[in-house]
Amino acid sequence: MKRRQQWRIGTAAALLAVVLGLAGCDPQRIGELEEGVSTEADVRARFGEPENIWDVPNGRVLEYNRQPQGQKNYMITIGADGKMSALRQVLTSENFAKVQPGMMMEDLRKLLGKPAKVTPYALRRETEWEWRWVQPPSSPMVFTATLNDDQRVVRSGSSPDRSTEAN
Repeated sequence: MKRRQQWRIGTAAALLAVVLGLAGCDPQRIGELEEGVSTEADVRARFGEPENIWDVPNGRVLEYNRQPQGQKNYMITIGADGKMSALRQVLTSENFAKVQPGMMMEDLRKLLGKPAKVTPYALRRETEWEWRWVQPPSSPMVFTATLNDDQRVVRSGSSPDRSTEAN
C-alpha cells in the first residue's frame, strides 16, 4: 500500500513538473516574436500548428489553445504581408465582458478560443463551455458560457476554479 502511495505521489509530482515546464515555455516563445517583424513561419516554429485559423480582413488569426491544462489562449494575427501584427492572450475579464446573451457560438469561439470543457445538458437543451483563466494577480477562475439549442449564449459568468483547491 505504501509503495502505491509513493508511486502516486511521484507520478503526480512528475506530471506537475511537466505542466509547469510547458507553462514556462510560452513567455520564452512570445519573447522571441516581434510584431511587424516575425513571420507566420516564425510563429509556427515557436508555437507549432494552430488549433484553428480564422480569416479576418487583411489577414488571418492563428488560435493557440492552452486549455484544459493551461489558463491561457493566444490569438496571433498575421497580416496580409505575412508578418505578425498582434499577439493576444484572450482569456481576460475585458473579453469576458464582451460575451453577451444572443452571441453566436462561432463569435464566442473566435473571441476566446477553444474551451477547456464542453458539457451538454440534454434535458435543459443547453451546453456549457468552460475556460480556465487567472484573474490578476493570481486567482484561478473558470469562465462559463451557456449556449442554447440555437447555439447562442443565454448566460455567462466567472467563478473560482475549485479544481485547483487541495483535496
